[in-house]
Amino acid sequence: MPDRCGADRSRDRGQLSLSVAEAGVGVVLVLAVAMGFAHDLPDPDTRDAQLEAYAEDAVTVLAGEPPRHRGATRLAEVARSPGAFERERTSLDRRVDRILPDNLMYRVETPHGAVGFREPAGVAVGEATVTTVHGEVAVRVWYA
Repeated sequence: MPDRCGADRSRDRGQLSLSVAEAGVGVVLVLAVAMGFAHDLPDPDTRDAQLEAYAEDAVTVLAGEPPRHRGATRLAEVARSPGAFERERTSLDRRVDRILPDNLMYRVETPHGAVGFREPAGVAVGEATVTTVHGEVAVRVWYA
């Protein structure tokens, strides 16, 4: 059937209005964002990594400090001999206590003894070890 211009409209196709298409895209976008919030992602286990970082930081600070009496570093001094460890035990314990946050417990193990707390079973522990000229010194930390 021809219209006023003489064109045959029986072959024309219907078109979707632009505002309806925009509304459809908007609804899809809103639903996608809502689904993103609805399906909560699991939290990554950062506790172990944070404990490792605390232990590494403590070892780095202690390894860089000068000795109080003899040795290359403070850690080398406490690893030097049983007598040096006994002499520096209290000072080392106080220093590690000041370095670490209040919510952490720790244990520093040297070839001649350890300072800090006994490590409880079944808790996440961060550990860092440094080698001195007199042996390895390990720092372990866990949440109180």
